[in-house]
Amino acid sequence: MGALQLAQEGDRLLYWGAGVVTLLFTLLAAFMFRLLLDYLGKWKALKPIPGVSPCYPLLGNALLFERKGEDFFKQIVNNLEEYRNLPLLKLWIGPLPFVILYHPDAVEVVLNSSKHIEKSFPYKFLHPWLGTGLLTSEDGLSQSWVAKYLTKGFLITLLLIHLHLKCLLNVSPCLRVTFCSPYLSCSSYTNVFLINFSFLFLETAMGKNVSAQNNRDSEYVRAIYKMSDLIHHRQKSPWLWSNLMYPMFQEGREHTRSLKILHSFTDNVTCYSFFYCGHDTTAAAMNWAIYLLGCHPEAQKKVHRELDEVFGNSDRPVTMDDLKKLRYLECVVKEALRLFPSVPFFARTTSEDCHIRGFKIPKATEVVVVPYVLHREPEIFPDPEEFRPERFFPENSKGRHPYAYVPFSAGPRNCIGQRFAQMEEKAVLAIILRRFWVETSQEREGLGLVGELILRPNKGIWIQLKRRRVCVS
Repeated sequence: MGALQLAQEGDRLLYWGAGVVTLLFTLLAAFMFRLLLDYLGKWKALKPIPGVSPCYPLLGNALLFERKGEDFFKQIVNNLEEYRNLPLLKLWIGPLPFVILYHPDAVEVVLNSSKHIEKSFPYKFLHPWLGTGLLTSEDGLSQSWVAKYLTKGFLITLLLIHLHLKCLLNVSPCLRVTFCSPYLSCSSYTNVFLINFSFLFLETAMGKNVSAQNNRDSEYVRAIYKMSDLIHHRQKSPWLWSNLMYPMFQEGREHTRSLKILHSFTDNVTCYSFFYCGHDTTAAAMNWAIYLLGCHPEAQKKVHRELDEVFGNSDRPVTMDDLKKLRYLECVVKEALRLFPSVPFFARTTSEDCHIRGFKIPKATEVVVVPYVLHREPEIFPDPEEFRPERFFPENSKGRHPYAYVPFSAGPRNCIGQRFAQMEEKAVLAIILRRFWVETSQEREGLGLVGELILRPNKGIWIQLKRRRVCVS
């Protein structure tokens, strides 16, 4: 009798187990079927938009992408220049379609909308490192975020004073020599401003010392570059998207190691957000401005003339009133950002159906703005590869499409720190250029541009600084 009851109990358990397994498979099948329907629906809706071939099922165009960051950026830019006359361009990365925007009127539809503010899917791969902050939050800053940032006390004047003193006195022996030497070759300074001034922010405003000025090959600096490369590669490789599978790959294990190094420094999301949203990008912009002035001595002479008119022979600190008078230097900064925008790509997810240049873009489609290509629209910026700060004189900017130039994005979700960033760039450049003449023999083609989280020169920037006058100690 007992054996019979056990058999019946076993049958019931087997029955229930089979039912549970069947239910799970049914739910999984329904989920996959829904994903398939969504994929096919988007494929049909976006079919009229010109795309890149070949495009493979499930993988899309991902197999066409170059692995190395420098090669990939060159590939994307060359393709977009080739297709510039097309209204839009479509790429498939795995099962996700990406619509590429590089014309002002197309960019305006997305950036001017108060609805299309959700960050694109690839930003999710930044969350383990940067958390959900200024750069990565899906729907902009909440009131609590705004309050949190304001209570940090990032007052513009205070930071300018600290930045000035740090630059002149406390950055590192290397830079102190720079300020007081009659001649110095800076050819060994790979991304000199990118490294020094980015970490200067952390040391000045956050009290975090990573000794990056004295040791550019520190473990922390290496981890930042490694993490940037890993995230960029993962974003364009759909086979690495699964959080479950990623740690099984070598890249996933390298990601874990780099993440531990970065989080051992700080788990403060606010710190990371300000560092990457505001100061890594700002340092890159200063880097490019210095390089371009070194390539164009006539423009540099105009900057020096303006600085001499404002400061004379004094060595006093830069003030807010001084910054307002440095109008030509401001045009230099803007033109540098036109040619080398700190953020070469940024993306949104459409929150509803919309129409761009005559094409219907369905809800939940990834759209990518490419400022590097947008800023080279020949009809708006004639001879777009030429460095001409005069483009941003008021009389020359009048009537220009408001979305032809978006180094800080635009619309409801533009960069909240753009005014501060521009003042910071002018202040630091003024400190340097009051003392030095910049030279470089490096051709633009030899920079090796890499468009990852920021636009940087893979081969570094080689410059020479010649002292303009005796330093005041």
